[in-house]
Amino acid sequence: MTTISPERIAQIAARHHELQALMASGDLAGERFVQVSKEYAELEPVVGAANEVRRLRAELDVLTHMLEGDEEPDIRDIAREEIAAIKARLPDAERALALALLPRDAADERAAMLEIRAGTGGDEAALFAGDLFRMYQRYADARGWRVELISASPAELGGYKEVVASVTGQGVFARLKFESGVHRVQRVPATESGGRIHTSAATVAVLPEAEEVDVQIDDKDLRIDIYRSSGPGGQSVNTTDSAVRIVHIPTGLTVIQQDEKSQHKNKAKALKVLRTRLYEMERERLHAERAGARKSMVGSGDRSERIRTYNFPQGRVTDHRINLTLHRLPEIMEGEMDELLGALIAEDEAERLASLDG
Repeated sequence: MTTISPERIAQIAARHHELQALMASGDLAGERFVQVSKEYAELEPVVGAANEVRRLRAELDVLTHMLEGDEEPDIRDIAREEIAAIKARLPDAERALALALLPRDAADERAAMLEIRAGTGGDEAALFAGDLFRMYQRYADARGWRVELISASPAELGGYKEVVASVTGQGVFARLKFESGVHRVQRVPATESGGRIHTSAATVAVLPEAEEVDVQIDDKDLRIDIYRSSGPGGQSVNTTDSAVRIVHIPTGLTVIQQDEKSQHKNKAKALKVLRTRLYEMERERLHAERAGARKSMVGSGDRSERIRTYNFPQGRVTDHRINLTLHRLPEIMEGEMDELLGALIAEDEAERLASLDG
């Protein structure tokens, strides 16, 4: 466990005091005020954790001196008891401070683009993709988040070949970012007369949504095609040329949007998806530069990696990255995901703390 030095704690307190004085001075305005306010808000939980560590360490020093002095035996006994109690609490307080000091993912508080695609398994994979989307919808509803469908390609027997949605709310990306990867299901399909268990899969991608200020897209880098939307089996979705295909020429990224009847709405949604994917490409490039050869076990974001298995006959969900098995599959499929997501976040925090020690 990383021990935070008294000097580091003093630095945190001094910076907090400096920001407090700046905000109280009335000399700040515009963008500078926003920057200072943001840093102050981010430092608040760190200061709280640092103050708790400092308080416990100070009490420990006082009690230790009492033991070394000429106190009465009963006073010494009380001091020993209190020392034992503080020593039991101090590691948790120091861990809380170390966690608060960990570099934060700048995207944690952002909305997220959730993309689910049916993989191997045909109709059953599409049904499973639909089940996953419903699971995330239920989880979002429970947390007061908003889910807006961006595009969907329904399968003939139900579910989705592909579905893309925007999820907005507090801390969305922080909670969902470890969901990217291949999700595998083992169950007896409704269409299976022999009762045999089939294995199929769906791929999930969770991307932090980009704002216009994050990604500047030059019009000359785009090729935009407008055409008539088509539905399943070639039938026309509507009778106007409202479908939009946008190709980002420098990267080759292509986004097609045809769910809305309005060409302008389709174009706006397509640009939103494109901007988010370009932002993610830049994040991945920066992450690769910083991480070098080291790859986080939980947060690699490798979408070809099998991360989880949903076994219906045994009623269990297993996350292979952290070797966690929960025998609560029906509840999880209904959106009760906090235990699962909490374990992934805790593992990521533990891994990042360990890397500081290394």
